[in-house]
Amino acid sequence: MKFQPIIVTIGAVLLFFSCAVNPFTGKKTMALVSNDQLFPTAFAQYNQFLTENNVVKGTKDSEMITRVGQRIAVAAERYLNANGHQGYLKDYKWEYNLVKDETVNAWCMPGGKIVFYTGILPIADNETGVAAIMGHEVAHALANHGQQRMSAGMIQQFGGLGVSLATGSQSSEEQAMWMQAYGAATTVGGMLPFSRAHETEADKIGVYLMAIAGYNPDEAAELWKRMKANSGGQAPPEFLSTHPSNDTRINNLKALAPQAKVEAKKFGITSWRQ
Repeated sequence: MKFQPIIVTIGAVLLFFSCAVNPFTGKKTMALVSNDQLFPTAFAQYNQFLTENNVVKGTKDSEMITRVGQRIAVAAERYLNANGHQGYLKDYKWEYNLVKDETVNAWCMPGGKIVFYTGILPIADNETGVAAIMGHEVAHALANHGQQRMSAGMIQQFGGLGVSLATGSQSSEEQAMWMQAYGAATTVGGMLPFSRAHETEADKIGVYLMAIAGYNPDEAAELWKRMKANSGGQAPPEFLSTHPSNDTRINNLKALAPQAKVEAKKFGITSWRQ
């Protein structure tokens, strides 16, 4: 089989389209789908989700989610403006909702649409814990991780098509074997590390944002200690997971907290909200 032309083609596509720049890291990132395409779809999906779920309104918890979200959004804008990225958030349509659901989860869609499930609030434990979660989820959106995951998935599919074409003359069993090997190799060797890198990046950006918003970044590691306790130690090996291990995250966040405090001080933040 002649895989070289396929690899060269995939590499050329990656090089050509890797032109978006992450304003928090300065790195070039894949952007096969533009935010002009992605944001309207995300907004529509978010609105549909809200109609199908029990949105909590008018409670202390729902008001806290909105309050913390607004502070994190302001922190993001302050950071971006200070670092030469004025107008980066112009197409964001921030919205914060609490949904009654025992699932331990929260997420932020491309363009700033945020949901917290009530099930994660006991683990957040307090407003600072919510800020740690909010900062992390918002960071995914700000760093265009959804856009990058979609782009990576498209590249993986493109490569799979190349393998299929290259093995077309072989038996169906042999072709299936090559496709399975390609899928396993690109998932374990590519997609999963890619996802873990996004989580680590969102942890760093998120802890900076919470600090600039006035929340103690030391509490991010404490949040993940509670996350670890809640999981009961049940997790796949890190190399087979979309996320770093709990211990890896805790150690990273401990190391990042002093850096986040230095960053927050640039914005006049020297004490923390209670």
